[in-house]
Amino acid sequence: MSSITFDDRFMRELPADARTDRRPRQVQGACYSEVEPSAVADPSLVACWPEVAELVGFDEAFVRSERFGQVMAGNALLEGMKPYAACYGGHQFGNWAGQLGDGRAITLGEAIHPETGARHELQLKGAGPTPYSRSADGRAVLRSSIREFLCSEAMFHLGVPTTRALSLVLTGEQVMRDKLYDGRPAPEPGAVVCRVAPSFLRFGSFEIHAARGDLGILRGLVEHTIRHYFPHLLARPDEAISEAHIIAWLREVGERTAEMVVGWMRVGFVHGVMNTDNMSILGLTIDYGPYGWLDNFDPGFTPNTTDRGQRRYRYGYQPDVAYWNLYKLTNAVAALVDDAAPLQEALDHFPTVYSELQLDMMAQKLGLTRLAGAEDEVLVEGLMAMLGRVETDYTLFYRGLAEVRCEGVEADAVDAEALRAPLMAAYYAPESHREEDWEAIDAWLRAYVARVQNDGTSDVARREAMNAVNPMYILRNYLAQEAIDQAEQGDFSKVHELMAVLRHPYQEQAGRGAFGAKRPEWARDRFGCSMLSCSS
Repeated sequence: MSSITFDDRFMRELPADARTDRRPRQVQGACYSEVEPSAVADPSLVACWPEVAELVGFDEAFVRSERFGQVMAGNALLEGMKPYAACYGGHQFGNWAGQLGDGRAITLGEAIHPETGARHELQLKGAGPTPYSRSADGRAVLRSSIREFLCSEAMFHLGVPTTRALSLVLTGEQVMRDKLYDGRPAPEPGAVVCRVAPSFLRFGSFEIHAARGDLGILRGLVEHTIRHYFPHLLARPDEAISEAHIIAWLREVGERTAEMVVGWMRVGFVHGVMNTDNMSILGLTIDYGPYGWLDNFDPGFTPNTTDRGQRRYRYGYQPDVAYWNLYKLTNAVAALVDDAAPLQEALDHFPTVYSELQLDMMAQKLGLTRLAGAEDEVLVEGLMAMLGRVETDYTLFYRGLAEVRCEGVEADAVDAEALRAPLMAAYYAPESHREEDWEAIDAWLRAYVARVQNDGTSDVARREAMNAVNPMYILRNYLAQEAIDQAEQGDFSKVHELMAVLRHPYQEQAGRGAFGAKRPEWARDRFGCSMLSCSS
């Protein structure tokens, strides 16, 4: 710990808010406001991801110290930390919302690893009010903090681009929240999560300055971003940043965003609130609010109660929303580029890249070497129709499909019940399937067996490849809620058990079958297990 240093590069290179008080206001002509975390009454460390501590550069002795908990609660600062809250705007549910900003997040500084030199921004979520808090208190409750703490690392171990989570701290204070928006607020335990990323810059970080006509600030922020987070686009570090660099940067932001969303679709993750202020400029999953995971396959599923009517951020629409958000980012920086044609080309790069990545992803999920041609298109379309025809667990289906015997059988002759036997665990109510449902399932499975045989891949090799991309364990909505229920009673054992399971999502773990089971019936419509509000 003694050799770790902190840098304030963002603060040094970009304009600051002239005021230093916390009073909510419109912050003009600035990228950030200096503000320190507000101390809490009785902080206690609940959990820490040791691999993230190592990533940042904290040694084990420091993580075990009382001071670590004090810093991660916002009660103390380390030498070199200069806290601030960022100014940004955003489009929320398709509408421009104006200034938003870090209303309950405070960046402590940019940690520089003493050995690798890697830089990571440390940000406390729930650390008290900032000028961007509007009428809120800047705090976070335990339930939302547990969800972000667990899901950040679950996504990392699944191989999906994401921000990370370092620590979870109880504040010893109660926070009033109306979690159902029914006019009945109630006290809940407060908590603080320390989240980690190379940067927390978002699409909205650029939109706010474009909307205000602050083109000098916008250019400075774009140059800062390219120079420090996309340096490979420059021939040399001190090269002047041109329009060509901006176009190349936008193309890469689109590529990274495509990779992230394809990752979401692969594992059945639904962000729930894909506003432009929740889109990372680095293509990282950011802001784990009312997210959810597919239990049964449903392209229309959204976990956000605020989105219940519109379902703008439903699972199947996430690629389209990503493209729309990229369009808004492109519009924001358009004033820095004279010719609109390359901007449009950069924007249109996203659907091309996404389609290619999505095709590769589906081939991997199905254990096929590649997908190409009309017959494969029919195979995939038939799969989507079959999965939605009856209530089918999205995660368990692909694990079961890996067990279907394809090698050395005649697809048209194999017994139907034997063919579908590995999939039975994925069906929520197989007793309610109609005869025509079973016929559709059997027909698709026979087509799949024949397609695998055309590839010539052995069952062993196919199973290994499929199980490397189709997880056994995800942070199912009801599992997170069970951990929250216990934690609110002072029992954090489920949090720690989930930490252990989620580190190895693709490996079947002895004695942990319950963590890979279907959603129980009691969780079908329960708040926290099916839908969540934006309230935290």
